Amino acid sequence: MKMRTGFLAGAAFTMLTTMLIHTAPAKAEANPSPSIFLDGQPLSFKTPPVVENGYSFVPMRPIFEAEGAKVSWDNRTQTVKAVKEGVTLTYRIGETAAYKNKEKLDMPVSGKIIDGSTMVPLRFISETLGSLVQWHEHSNSITISSVQNYETTIEYGVNLRNSPKDDANSRILRMLPKNERIHVIREMDVNWLEVQAQDGTIGFISAKPIYSDYTSLELAEKQADALIAFGSQYLGTPYEFGAKSGQTNTFDCSSFVEHVFKEVLSIDLPRVSYDQALEGKEVGIGEIRKGDLLFFGARGLEIGHVGIYAGDGKILHTFSKERGVHIGDFNDNWKKRFVTAKRLY
Repeated sequence: MKMRTGFLAGAAFTMLTTMLIHTAPAKAEANPSPSIFLDGQPLSFKTPPVVENGYSFVPMRPIFEAEGAKVSWDNRTQTVKAVKEGVTLTYRIGETAAYKNKEKLDMPVSGKIIDGSTMVPLRFISETLGSLVQWHEHSNSITISSVQNYETTIEYGVNLRNSPKDDANSRILRMLPKNERIHVIREMDVNWLEVQAQDGTIGFISAKPIYSDYTSLELAEKQADALIAFGSQYLGTPYEFGAKSGQTNTFDCSSFVEHVFKEVLSIDLPRVSYDQALEGKEVGIGEIRKGDLLFFGARGLEIGHVGIYAGDGKILHTFSKERGVHIGDFNDNWKKRFVTAKRLY
């Protein structure tokens, strides 16, 4: 994930905590403080953000700081000036208008003192400095995105949702078609990504590799853990050579692998190990990581067995009527029969 950072200039900005000395301090309402994320990273505040009448107010200093603006403060006029990438934002505390360079910008509400800190409307500040802001009701959180690069490509049409859920409470914002480019703001968990579309819409898509070309070491590790956890539910399930696809009473090595990858990552694999070995990217035995497929010679075939590398020198697989599905050692006996490893995500 990408994170843009910035630093405030000028020690005079410490005066911000005492601004509006002629204005009666306001009391914070008892609304829960929303969490705020800038380019996927959480922001922390000495005075927590508050929501009043539908507007989110945040302490001015850390927001300007996180947005990468250079700030100066005029105590005489109680005016703050923020400069970022050729844009100068000037705002006098207590007024309902600001200036972007020489352009007057109306504000929905004015800044105020809340619990001793100078607070300003979050959306106005962020969008004035060129960022996108999205409120997430499901999590009482706010996303700020300042990135304008679209590095990820949609590979299979996927729904852009207003929350990281696939249920009746999650609304579909629109369909992202194949080849549309997006920016991934953050990884929510093994199943969901928060993304920004080129039209400025911020929402959530499935993290399964079938839908986009996005990946990261962190996400790949979470997906591998999900594969092993799901497959481990079948420990002890009997082995049956030629077990039928789609049933889980018995498995052979390739039907087991086929089932696990389909259910966890929506990756469709061929039925037999020889054909499964044609999928994915080949990796050397010294480069394998958890979740990679390991292929071995067996039954007189060049490739006659497959297992899922479980990390720490272990394989999750099945080949024996005595043991069924189990986790075993990737020992010298297996290494002598090793043919190739494939990475599918």
